[in-house]
Amino acid sequence: MAISPKPRTQPPAPARPQPHAVVVGSGIGGLTAAVALHQNGWRVTVLERAQSIEAVGAGIALAPNGHHALDVVGIGEEIRALAAWQGDGGMRTPAGRWLSRTNSSAAAERFGGPLVLVHRATLVERLAARLPGGAVRTGSAATSADPGVAGGRPAVVTTPDGSIEADLVVGADGINSATRRALFPDHPGPAYSGLTTWRVVVPAGAVPSFAPHETWGRGALWGSQPLKDGRVYAYAAAAAPAGERAPDGEKAELLRRFGDWHSPVPRIIEAADPAEVLRHDVHHLIDPLPAFHRGRTVLLGDAAHAMCPTLGQGGNQAIEDGVVLAHHLPDATDLGSGLAAYSADRLPRTTGIVRKSATIARLVSLRSAPGVAVRDTAMRLAGFGPGLALRTFDGIAEWLPPQRTYAAGARDRQVRDHQAQR
Repeated sequence: MAISPKPRTQPPAPARPQPHAVVVGSGIGGLTAAVALHQNGWRVTVLERAQSIEAVGAGIALAPNGHHALDVVGIGEEIRALAAWQGDGGMRTPAGRWLSRTNSSAAAERFGGPLVLVHRATLVERLAARLPGGAVRTGSAATSADPGVAGGRPAVVTTPDGSIEADLVVGADGINSATRRALFPDHPGPAYSGLTTWRVVVPAGAVPSFAPHETWGRGALWGSQPLKDGRVYAYAAAAAPAGERAPDGEKAELLRRFGDWHSPVPRIIEAADPAEVLRHDVHHLIDPLPAFHRGRTVLLGDAAHAMCPTLGQGGNQAIEDGVVLAHHLPDATDLGSGLAAYSADRLPRTTGIVRKSATIARLVSLRSAPGVAVRDTAMRLAGFGPGLALRTFDGIAEWLPPQRTYAAGARDRQVRDHQAQR
């Protein structure tokens, strides 16, 4: 009787090492990318030059495209629950006349979700909570030493504690990005848009209830928006020379410029803590980069496509960047193709939004009485139906991410990690 030979067993394939991504900057875009990459199987290290990751700034307006991107990392529903705008809103003149009106339900129906205003610190906190302990290193200024070669040598960043090699470096280091300058030294960089801006949050109860609005004047703009917790976020913009600052403080400057505008603008300014009025000149990358990557290094957010805040899309586009980057990099096996696909996806979309934001900034900057009258008349005539304010976001706010959410898989991984640590 013949005896059959035992089947040969193949040794298990060696496990691939976990790819390592270093994110330079812990802003909203950098944290979104870090969370999305982590949930997609990457080991991530976030390097932040500041001593903490508390958000500097005030509010951020999250449009439905931002919520859809946050769905990918599992916090979209949390953010939608913070929507405070209920009822009417729109655009006004300094005297209070409505140029265009809309309401919260029309916005949700048009774009598949509400417009939500949150404090930046809230969003930063919820993103950072989805990273493993020790992933974020504060007090770690980082510079790109070598962008690396896709399929070849690793990228290298230098820090005060030494150099770090990585399969991927994500430059999320803001409008004055050192990473961008290292990748594209011949690019002219950001240019002054002609606008300076102010932002402030005032305490709950300081201002009677009001309809959210954006008010356009001669060379100036004011916006008042409620937050879920009762506080009020206000922002302003005005045409001004770069570098100009008020000798008696920015609260006094707001009173000079906007103190006679319609209610509740003067009350908001009066309620503001002078130490918490933020002023920044607006620079933008009106000349697009040739690509958002080189070698193993990639850019996102303001480092890649800084824009005027006139569409409220800077943060939303950074969040989109983070989840799209993770979509194209399921692992590090074909990094070159993944980064090229990311650039191809993001460069045309963000370039269009940068230019549209700049066009609106020029309309805000109009100072002549005839020019402002023509602008306001056009806005009033265009504001019937769904409202000019909503139509401005067509082609932007209804964006959907290229992948399904993988938050459930991330939760399973977190449970396994927790069990392994016990």
